[in-house]
Amino acid sequence: MAKDSSGRTAGVAVMGLGRFGKSLALELIDADVDVLGIDVDPKQVEALAGRLTQVVEADSTNEAALRQLSVDEFDRAVIGMGTNLEASILTASVVIGFDIPHIWAKAISHSHARILSRLGVHHVIRPEHDMGKRVAHLVRGRMLDYIEFDDDFAMVKTKAPSSVVDLTLGESHVRSKYGVTVVGVKRTGEDFTYATADTTVKPNDLIIVSGKTSDVERFSDLT
Repeated sequence: MAKDSSGRTAGVAVMGLGRFGKSLALELIDADVDVLGIDVDPKQVEALAGRLTQVVEADSTNEAALRQLSVDEFDRAVIGMGTNLEASILTASVVIGFDIPHIWAKAISHSHARILSRLGVHHVIRPEHDMGKRVAHLVRGRMLDYIEFDDDFAMVKTKAPSSVVDLTLGESHVRSKYGVTVVGVKRTGEDFTYATADTTVKPNDLIIVSGKTSDVERFSDLT
């Protein structure tokens, strides 16, 4: 695998090749990212043989084993096991000790996520929880897509409400009235374009809106 400018391996080490880890690893491969897959289960390793850059049967809680695989030289690592809390936490402890710049880990509960965060994992993921929350937002209203970030910030794709139709964004005063920013507009048959104060919103336009979670939710509920 290639090295980046800092001398670290410019790929991703994925430890735990269950449903989450396997899916992630294969998506990375499809995106032309080198992936080292590691799992203690020989069946999981065999299932991915020839599909990842490298896939190895090893115990990710064993520091010596990970060093032998040069995991300590990677710039990105993902701890994909979730149901085995002991393995997840021990693996996180080992990987954090390698000073890898970017570490992601899957958590299956709030307490699991809190432990991983306190250990020093940079990005804690709760796939089922996050997806359920996202889908709930889509089901409850007019949103067509929803992404929530840290610090109570979200972006949504929604249909343009009548209060902003046939006006430029400057004329409709979206930011001052609703506390949100329209960052993109898509017209039927056209690509998304960046929005400016001079952009006129037409009926049936789709818009990308950003702002505080409560504000974008309130705005998307307008008709």
